Amino acid sequence: MKEKAYLFLAEGFEEVEGLTVVDLLRRGQVELVTVSVSGSQLVTGSHKIAVMADCRFEEADLSDGTIYILPGGMPGTKNLGAHAGLTGLLKDAKKHGKKLAAICAAPSVYGQLGLLEGETATCYPGFEDQLRGAVVTENKVEVSGQMTTSRGVGTAIPFALKLLEELRGAEEAQRVGKSILWEG
Repeated sequence: MKEKAYLFLAEGFEEVEGLTVVDLLRRGQVELVTVSVSGSQLVTGSHKIAVMADCRFEEADLSDGTIYILPGGMPGTKNLGAHAGLTGLLKDAKKHGKKLAAICAAPSVYGQLGLLEGETATCYPGFEDQLRGAVVTENKVEVSGQMTTSRGVGTAIPFALKLLEELRGAEEAQRVGKSILWEG
């Protein structure tokens, strides 16, 4: 089965965290679909950059995902966590062994849903108490079971490359990293 990634955009998402993942996974030949949970395909990030999502949540069949990804940012993270359709999808994905990923404040969505129980996770400083049930670290990226988490804008490239490694292997992640002159 070909890997398929869904990245969810809500009003107020952190643009660098979302678009870095989109860019690097697509460079690595992962089919990645951006999904708006805001009712409109046009979603404005936390720094007033408008992005056209590939589709709206309401019109998408998201059942074929290999991984579901949440960018952080405020109020984007709160808007993701408040979307009942998305939170239901995430709980179902965890139950069925699919991969989940989040960066910055967004791992708190998984914590609030009880999906980090027994996992190791990281997040933006100040959100640690919202990672309910997780062992929390300050590492740039954590991979634990089905979950991949990261800290913020400054860790967006290692986060995206780790996701690419999980989906397409270390060789492809290294190829993409080298192509963007990543030395991390």
